[in-house]
Amino acid sequence: MSNNKKMKKILLLLLVFCWQVGLSQSLRVSGVVKDKADANPLIGVVISLVGTTIATPTDINGNYSIEVPEGSSQLLIKYLGYQSQTISVQSGGIYNIDLSTDRTLLKEVVAVGYGTQRKIDLTGSITSVKGEELNKQVSQNPMSSLQGKVAGVQITNSGAPGSSPRVRIRGTGSIFGRTEPLYVVDGIVLEDISFINQNDIETMSLLKDASSASIYGVRAANGLVLITTKKGKAGKSKIDYTGFTGIQRVQNQVDMASAKQYAFLINEKFGIPTVPEFKTTDWYSEILRKSAMIQNHQVGITGGSEKATFAASLGYLNQDGIIDRNNYEKITARLQTEIKVNDNLKIGYNAMFFHFNSIDIPGSVLLEAFRIPSIIPVRKENGNYGDSFDFNLGDFPNPRASLDNFNQLSKGQSITSTAYGELKFLKDFTYRSSIGLTFGNAGFRNYVSLDSLTTVQRTKNSRLVKETGTNSDVLVENTVTYNKEIKNHRFTVLAGTSSQAIKSERLIGSILDVPFTNEGSLNFNLGDPKTATLSNPTAIATILSYYGRLNYAFKEKYLLTAALRRDGSSKFPKESRFDNFPSVGLGWILTEENFMKSQQLVDVLKLKASWGRLGNAGIPENITVLRATTGGVFNTTPFGIGTNINRITPPTLIWENVEEYDFGFEAEMLNSKIVLEADYYIKDTKDAVFAVPILSSQGIADNAILGNFATFRNSGIELAATYRSTFREIRYSISGNGAFNKNNVLDVKTGNSSIFSGGIPVGGILTNITRIGDPIGSFYGYQVEGIFQTQEEADASGQTGAEAGWFNYKDLNGDNKIDANDKQILGNPNPRFTYGISLAADYRKFDFQLDIQGVAGVELYNAMKAIRNGNENYTLDFFQNRWNGPGTSNEYPSAFLNGPNLEASSWFIEKGDYVRIRNVQFGYTFGSTKLTEAKIQKLRVFAGAQNPLTIFGYKGFTPEVGGSPTSAGIDLNVYPISSTYNVGVNLIF
Repeated sequence: MSNNKKMKKILLLLLVFCWQVGLSQSLRVSGVVKDKADANPLIGVVISLVGTTIATPTDINGNYSIEVPEGSSQLLIKYLGYQSQTISVQSGGIYNIDLSTDRTLLKEVVAVGYGTQRKIDLTGSITSVKGEELNKQVSQNPMSSLQGKVAGVQITNSGAPGSSPRVRIRGTGSIFGRTEPLYVVDGIVLEDISFINQNDIETMSLLKDASSASIYGVRAANGLVLITTKKGKAGKSKIDYTGFTGIQRVQNQVDMASAKQYAFLINEKFGIPTVPEFKTTDWYSEILRKSAMIQNHQVGITGGSEKATFAASLGYLNQDGIIDRNNYEKITARLQTEIKVNDNLKIGYNAMFFHFNSIDIPGSVLLEAFRIPSIIPVRKENGNYGDSFDFNLGDFPNPRASLDNFNQLSKGQSITSTAYGELKFLKDFTYRSSIGLTFGNAGFRNYVSLDSLTTVQRTKNSRLVKETGTNSDVLVENTVTYNKEIKNHRFTVLAGTSSQAIKSERLIGSILDVPFTNEGSLNFNLGDPKTATLSNPTAIATILSYYGRLNYAFKEKYLLTAALRRDGSSKFPKESRFDNFPSVGLGWILTEENFMKSQQLVDVLKLKASWGRLGNAGIPENITVLRATTGGVFNTTPFGIGTNINRITPPTLIWENVEEYDFGFEAEMLNSKIVLEADYYIKDTKDAVFAVPILSSQGIADNAILGNFATFRNSGIELAATYRSTFREIRYSISGNGAFNKNNVLDVKTGNSSIFSGGIPVGGILTNITRIGDPIGSFYGYQVEGIFQTQEEADASGQTGAEAGWFNYKDLNGDNKIDANDKQILGNPNPRFTYGISLAADYRKFDFQLDIQGVAGVELYNAMKAIRNGNENYTLDFFQNRWNGPGTSNEYPSAFLNGPNLEASSWFIEKGDYVRIRNVQFGYTFGSTKLTEAKIQKLRVFAGAQNPLTIFGYKGFTPEVGGSPTSAGIDLNVYPISSTYNVGVNLIF
């Protein structure tokens, strides 16, 4: 062979080698992404290489270009509002892609009781929220993170670490019964979900109307929250870590009068001309932290094969309270496994563990800081705590002393687990059997040492109190489901049974004279046995249920849902132990009709109507049991020993019944860019437990009889809308929701009976009333028309003993005297309107989330202004606006605020409306070949703030005030809401 031929072969081999090397390094894939419907280019579509962090967005003309490794690769194409695609690429070249709009109403699957349904098939009112939306909040209770995101769901938070929010779905429908919704987590029925780590949540479905919730019968009168936790998926195992750290700062601290201002007011009150000089003590600053730390860490692992999948997680939270020394620590763990035995049988289990420790604070410390005069020092020169008796001001505990010497620890654990099996048989049938177990224990240890802190903070004997409580809940359920499609008919039939056994037991003991050397010395054996006390409250209940449901669709446009549940509870007498809870819902998908086919504006339009009946078994237990007290007859000893009846009991008692009508529509428009939903509902609570007054001459300790005497109504409108679009390379969505609710006592069988409540701890003043024609727990009292400017004006009024500078109460009936007949409704603690707005946006590797939430049409009772036993401190607002002579003020009274001025009146009523930036978060996701080489699938860093700004006119710490149904909205020692600023990272391997 000639040398020339050899050289040609060598050159050819080199060229082939270089070409192969080039191929082994990377291939360039490019193309254009368009909307399939109108062929317009799509901007900002993310094209990513599956299994790596390599990704690129389309430009303004829809073009993309990405490097992929040699061989078969998969590209994932994702775009908000469009169906995601995965394409395989074998070589470099041009791959043009057409994306179809994602009709979410048609495609989205939501959890319903004992199963799932497409949202388009629903005839009731159900809202689903994805877990990833909750994870952008630093709230550690899933319901707190839901605030402002769902129409018709009012959530009232507390700033206390580890606390649960107050949740109301479509208003308050009971006085003595349970008012919180029922929670179902992976099929387990619960009454609280504080133990759940929200990072473990896949979806939350809120069933708001009676038709949707009726499958849970007597437990679901207040709505239903269904939670589905994350499950493992077949494929390579994935490790996911999310953690953040941050600081919390108190919001809207109330400004109090300085020492000089306080002294001026006290001297003005008693007519003393001189004002001595004192050093100001800022008592709030003495008990509140400037910055409280919070940190949270969560790591999870998922994976499995086609036969078995698993998911496991571990979480840790450590949160300091905004009040000094307060701390809450939580550990969560979860393990989930599902095994596919064969094509027809699968089994699985899910177990969640929860443990908490809490360093507690005295419940009255905020109230003490509000009351104590600012002239009292924290400590004296000799080091002892400052004492109000040194100033002859009265009985004021030193808040710093209360905090320093409060010794209470709380802790608890719980495990919630379920095991299930699911068998498919005869092609269309599925049988599922499950057993759920919840077991928990919790308690506290409180020790009061023998000490003399101040004149009023003295302890003659040390005292040890311990409480421990256990609860167990066993739930066994069996269901059979039949799915079938026959031509134009599609239906699902469900039948099932449920049995549940619930037990709770508490053991409470106390003893005096226990010495304290260390934690180990705090036991009852070291105390005085003569002083020991012990109580053991116990409750046991069983529930047996039978239920069934039919879901039917004809031609995919006419829908029917019908359900029936029969519940029985051991809490009630045999003659009224069982009851039936039916429901029916209808739907009509108009866009499937021929007359809607030609239009291009509306993609989906569905009308719906439903009716249902529910029960509320969460009323006080053992009401029908006659109670009596043995002792002196009529509480006196001269008549000898006898027995007094405490309460007249009704002959029988049934659970409260809720009947609800719901009418609404759901729509998607403009290729799913706009999503709308609206509902109108009327929800009546019938046979509601109500307290009817009886004559005190009957000699009964409790001058009322409880029975099924009343009817309450909540009615309202719920609206929700979402708009999704793209502006150049920015993909964004804007969502808003609002709900109007009217609460009313519709009827009381015994006539115009009223329940007075809301006692203020000064003279037993009652601030609330529940009666026919008004909302539950309405504020009730005198209407203030102004301030008496002169003594002559006061003497001419109908108010006995009135003085200049006092409130001038309105003479409502014109009889020239002020008495109980002049009281009127002053406000409503039940919000008339709640709303929320959310904005989400993505720009290349940046993401942004903003949530705004608010409440309107609500009043609060500022009871902090009514704490005037004697010489309490004043707010700066009062000092600046008080009456101190004719013409100085016609709104605020004089410094002599106590006495008749403390009667419940409109001066204490304030608007509770507010708007709040609930959450804001910025994130950045890194993407590079180096991360891929390090086997990192995702690295995202974020920074955010929760509650950074709240706008309101209320004069307290926060307008978020809870309370029981008949005493709601009373601000008395509310734990302040804090702002939280955090930074964190999300890392996926």
